[in-house]
Amino acid sequence: MVLQQKFTGTGIAIVTPFHADGSIDWDSYKKLIEFWIAGKVDYLVVLGTTGESATVHGEEKQQVFSFVAKTVNGRLPLVAGIGGYDTKEVLDGFAKFDLQGYDAILSVSPYYNKPNQEGLFQHYKALNDKAPLPIMMYNVPSRTGQNMTAATQLRIAHECKKIFATKEASGNMEQIMQIIKYKPADFMVISGDDALTLPMIALGAAGVTSVVANAYPKEFADMVRLCLADNFAEARELHYKYTDIINSMFAEGSPSGVKAYLSEMGLCQNTFRQPVWPVSASLHASIKELMKK
Repeated sequence: MVLQQKFTGTGIAIVTPFHADGSIDWDSYKKLIEFWIAGKVDYLVVLGTTGESATVHGEEKQQVFSFVAKTVNGRLPLVAGIGGYDTKEVLDGFAKFDLQGYDAILSVSPYYNKPNQEGLFQHYKALNDKAPLPIMMYNVPSRTGQNMTAATQLRIAHECKKIFATKEASGNMEQIMQIIKYKPADFMVISGDDALTLPMIALGAAGVTSVVANAYPKEFADMVRLCLADNFAEARELHYKYTDIINSMFAEGSPSGVKAYLSEMGLCQNTFRQPVWPVSASLHASIKELMKK
């Protein structure tokens, strides 16, 4: 199966479940993986932002990568989240981690130190030259503090052939259209924003790497499939069914919102590693009401 087939549709930026003491809850992790596979999603992204990758380090990160690969056992394509604001450290991760069972790497654009556009290009060029697997770059300026412009992403797409996709979460539809219009034919634009998935697919995006699909994998994946089949009339019904839910999931940050849903579903505990914290009591009450509807 070629990359474009593997990563068209709905991927999930999966959560990492924890016990109350902060240790990884492997039993819940297995239960969640089976839930997602039963929901007929297309791939899983392990230790992205939603997986609280910022607080999972070293050997523990390897344990997560290996556990997910063993549990999935080839039933879905897998993407390993390996990114950061130190190019050398990201390259060291490429060399260090055993990524057997994985099909690609998701690497977020450098954050905090806010490199200029040439710095962003050179970062991804360095990753491209050393990558053990194809790379999906990730533009999320709301978290990184720095937007990768359409010009920079297109330059990467044309010059860095191991970088096969961009997960675009800028929310800037004009920028997204520029990338889709001028990208190489085999380069994929993937929505990084659940709420914009329908319009992005209408413009030519290949699908979504989703947060809401952690809790609602089947219907959200169905919505994406309807969009990809140009059946937007039916897709809109599912899109609007989940707009309030999506808004609530991000109202006080992610993954705080999505774990509130998952805990209500009995799929994992509502626990995090600091500084991430559960949503407020008032938002949690609103989430319960939305779930009843």
